[in-house]
Amino acid sequence: MTRKRIAIWLGITLIGMGILIARLAQLQLIETKSFSKHDINLLEESAARRMQEIVIDNGRGNFMDRSGKPLSYETVPVLILFPFLEKTDWPAEKVAEAIGISESELRHTIGKSDKPVVLGGKDPYVLTEKQMEKVNKLEIPGVISMKRKYTPSPLYAGQLLGLTSSNAQVLKEKYKEKEFPAGTLVGISGLQKSFDEFLLGEGKSRLVYHVDGRGGPLFGIDVKYSEPANPFYPVNIVTTIDSRFQRLAEQQADKHGINKGGVVLLDIETNNILAMVSRPKVNRQSPFADQGSQNMMLKQQIPGSVFKTVVAAAALDKGQLEGRLFDCSKKINGSPDKKYDHGTLDFNKSFARSCNRTFADLAKELQKEDPRTLEEYAKKLSLTGTVGWEGGLFHTENFRQLPDEDKGRVFLSEQAKEDPNYAGLSGIGQHEVRVTPVSVANMMAVIARGGDKQMVRAVTSIQYKNGSKMAGFQSKKLDGGTISPLTAEKLQFLLRQVVTDELGTGQWFKDLPMTVAGKSGTAETGVYKGKKQLHNKWFAGYFPYENPRYALVAVNLGVSEDEGGVNLLFSDLVKGIGKIEKKE
Repeated sequence: MTRKRIAIWLGITLIGMGILIARLAQLQLIETKSFSKHDINLLEESAARRMQEIVIDNGRGNFMDRSGKPLSYETVPVLILFPFLEKTDWPAEKVAEAIGISESELRHTIGKSDKPVVLGGKDPYVLTEKQMEKVNKLEIPGVISMKRKYTPSPLYAGQLLGLTSSNAQVLKEKYKEKEFPAGTLVGISGLQKSFDEFLLGEGKSRLVYHVDGRGGPLFGIDVKYSEPANPFYPVNIVTTIDSRFQRLAEQQADKHGINKGGVVLLDIETNNILAMVSRPKVNRQSPFADQGSQNMMLKQQIPGSVFKTVVAAAALDKGQLEGRLFDCSKKINGSPDKKYDHGTLDFNKSFARSCNRTFADLAKELQKEDPRTLEEYAKKLSLTGTVGWEGGLFHTENFRQLPDEDKGRVFLSEQAKEDPNYAGLSGIGQHEVRVTPVSVANMMAVIARGGDKQMVRAVTSIQYKNGSKMAGFQSKKLDGGTISPLTAEKLQFLLRQVVTDELGTGQWFKDLPMTVAGKSGTAETGVYKGKKQLHNKWFAGYFPYENPRYALVAVNLGVSEDEGGVNLLFSDLVKGIGKIEKKE
C-alpha cells in the first residue's frame, strides 16, 4: 500500500510539475506578446513594472493649418519630477524659486507618488520658457523641464479633424497581422480616420527611469530620453484650414447660441475649406454620449428654401419665365396664405421674397416634362452625391478626405419622383430632399465661379517630419454635368436680388463692408418640442459679389420658428472676415 501511495503522489507531483512547466512556457515562450483573450503583451507589461516613464509625444502624426501652424496640438513648457527624488537629498528650494512657488508646495506635489509628476501645461502652474531654462541650468537628476505636447484647449475644427481611440481590437481588424505598441491610437472619425495609415506612430518620445522592486534606482539616477529613430516620422497633414477664420467662426457660433448646426467657409478660387464648425461640441471625455462626435456640416439636413436655387436653375434653362406672373398670395395647395401674402410677383421677385407657391408650381411643371429634372439640376449644382476630395493615393484607388460625408438626395423612390404633389414639396426643399451644408457651400462656389464644379478639399499635402512632401492633393473637377456660364450669371443676379430687393429675405446684409449674394431657408423638420414644430434655419451665400472670394453657409438646426435665426451670425462672420483681411 505504501508503494502504491508513493506512486500516486509521485504521479500527481509529475502532473502538477508538467502543468506548471506548460504554464511557464505559455507565459515566457508562446504567448509573450498576446496573452489571454485580452491580448496582453507580457514583455511590455514586465518592462513597464521596472520603469517609471513620462510620455512627451505619443508619436502620432499631426495636423497643421494652411500656413503650417499646429491645429491638433500645442507644445507647452512643463516641469517633470521623478519619484526617486523623495529618496535623495535634492535642492528643492532652488527649483521652487526658479518656478515661483514655495518649497513646501513643491515637495507636497511630489508626495508619495510612484509615477513622474508634471507641473505646468495647465492651471494653476503655467511655466514660461525662461523658467524652463532656469530649472535645466540647475542640472538636478530627476528634475527636468521641457516642452510637452498637449491637445489644445479649445480644440478648433474638432469634428473635421476627428477622434482617436486606443482600441487594440480596432487596430487588429484594420491592420490584420501588423504589430503595434500597447496604447497605439487609431483614427475613428474625420481626418484622423481617413489619414490614419499615415498618422500611425513609429513609437513614443518619452523620459524613462529604471527602478528595482522597491522603486529604487536600478541603473543609477540618470533619466534617459527615448524617441523613435526614424527621421521622417511622425508626418504632418497640412490642412486647408485658416486658423484665423476658424477661430472667428468658432467664437461667433458660440456667441450666437448655435447648439446644433454650424458654419462652412470655402475659398472660391481653390475650393478649399477655410473653416468648418459643427455643434454640439465634442465631449472628449465621452465623445459618443451625444451628437458631438458627428460633423453636422457633413450630414444630411432638410434645406427648405435654399433648394429653390436648384429649381430656379432648371426653370431658367427650360422655362418661359419672361413676363410671367405668379400668385404669391396663396399656399402651395391653393389656400390663402395669410402669413406670407406677397400678392402677384414675377419670377425675380418670387426668388428674392422666397415665394413657396412659385417654386412649387415650377417644380410640378418641370416634373411633368421630365421627372428626372430636379435630380439632374441638383447634381449639376453639387447637392447630390458627395463633394469631398476623392481619388487615388498610393495603393488606395478611392481615397476620401471626408469619410463621414453623407450623400445628398432629392427623392427616395421612383414613385415619389413621378408624383406632382411630392414634386411641389421638393421644389421648396421639403419632403425627401436632404443636403449637407458643405454641399450647399459648394453650390454657392459653383455659381460664383460661373459653373466650374470642383471637389472640396480639406487637405493639400502630407509632409514628412523634415518638411519634404510625401503626397499632394491637386484640385479636381467634380463628376457629372454642371450649369452653363449664362445660367450661373442669371443665378448670381437672383442671389444678389435676395439682398438688394426692398422685401428680399437677405436685407440684413445690405450694408456690410463686403457685398453679399445668397439665399435664405427655413425648413420644417416634422419634429415638435411641446406644441412648437422645430425648424432648420439657413443662409448660404458668397462675397464679395463683384469679385467672389468666399462661399459661406450658416445653419441652425432644430430651433423654433420664432427664434434661432442665422442672419446675425452670417453678418458677423462677413464683418470679421473683412477685419482679418485688413490686418494682412
